[in-house]
Amino acid sequence: MQVYRGLDIGTAKPTPDERARVPHHMIDCVETNEDFSVARFQAAAREAVADIESRGHRALLVGGTGLYVQAVIDDLRFPGEDLALRAKLEAWTAEPGGVARAYAELRERDPVAAARIDPHNARRIVRALEVIRLTGKPFSSFGPGVAAHAPTAFPVDIAGVWLPREVLARRIDDRVRAMRAAGLTDEVTRHRGRLSRTAAQAIGYKELLAHLGGELTEDEAYDLITRRTRSFARRQRMWFRRDPRIEWLAASCNPCALAPVLLARWSP
Repeated sequence: MQVYRGLDIGTAKPTPDERARVPHHMIDCVETNEDFSVARFQAAAREAVADIESRGHRALLVGGTGLYVQAVIDDLRFPGEDLALRAKLEAWTAEPGGVARAYAELRERDPVAAARIDPHNARRIVRALEVIRLTGKPFSSFGPGVAAHAPTAFPVDIAGVWLPREVLARRIDDRVRAMRAAGLTDEVTRHRGRLSRTAAQAIGYKELLAHLGGELTEDEAYDLITRRTRSFARRQRMWFRRDPRIEWLAASCNPCALAPVLLARWSP
């Protein structure tokens, strides 16, 4: 989400001072009203990595959502898109029982893909059906998917930082309070009506848009942001723990304490 210009507080975007000290890439790439796909991210991020290496340096990839990490480092292939078809499928799945019906169609047309996708993950089910209807080919024919952990597309050393759950929960609570104090509500208000479908779904922005629309009080919105961030963190743990290529490093409280270990791994 840091690709969007102006979405600074809710995405914990590096400050101008931090970006002046250390070159950052894939920040402020598009306007907030643009849809930015994982396929676009893959191409742009790999271009940035190649540019860094061409200058005799090495890229440090940090974060984030599991799919986007794998899109950069793994041989994931992304078929074309049909946004009109996707909108129809999204409207269909939004109806009562729609996700179950969509998953049943996916299971019938591509049982391999259905086995890889959570039956409740409407977004991935819609994407799979979009590709099937658009290309006439099984969604699973476009590669082994994110469950495969083959050799990476280019040499990469992967480290994961592990924090105790209670520490992580406390850090999430502190972060949400800090975002509120820094003016996240005002940031969302400024961009309201100019957020793409993708940007409007980001945690923090989605809940405050609901508040601005009269569906939630501000306190309720921030409470929901906290709960959804905790849920997201749990999903992140589950996603990354499947990957045997990751070496996990545990910190008791402050993850910055692991910096010497990480730098030792990264040094030539």
